[in-house]
Amino acid sequence: MKDLFYQGGPLFMSILTILLLAMTVWIVYHLFKVFQSQQLNREKALRKLKYGRSIGLFALIVGILGQLIGFYDAFSAIEKMGEVAPALVYGGIKVSMITTLYGIAIYLFSIALWFVSSIILENK
Repeated sequence: MKDLFYQGGPLFMSILTILLLAMTVWIVYHLFKVFQSQQLNREKALRKLKYGRSIGLFALIVGILGQLIGFYDAFSAIEKMGEVAPALVYGGIKVSMITTLYGIAIYLFSIALWFVSSIILENK
């Protein structure tokens, strides 16, 4: 896991990890806030929970941006080198997809958290 973090690029993987933590804390905080309040405004609470889902979507976009920047760097290096073995190109593409996969995983986790928390909120 640590190797994937460094292969994906510490800058983008750190940003994605911060977004993962922020999204999780946001949703859990607002879900607990709903349980602690005596008066429940469902529309406002659901809107706050949707912001957590939006943070997950932002993580997906950051992951795709990381992949595109990785592609740009890889293609620039290939252009300078001239002839490159296909295995080297495919290995570079594989590494550039790490940030996108992490962003997708964060987005799916945010959707799952939002879905569960919205069901809990509707049942309260």
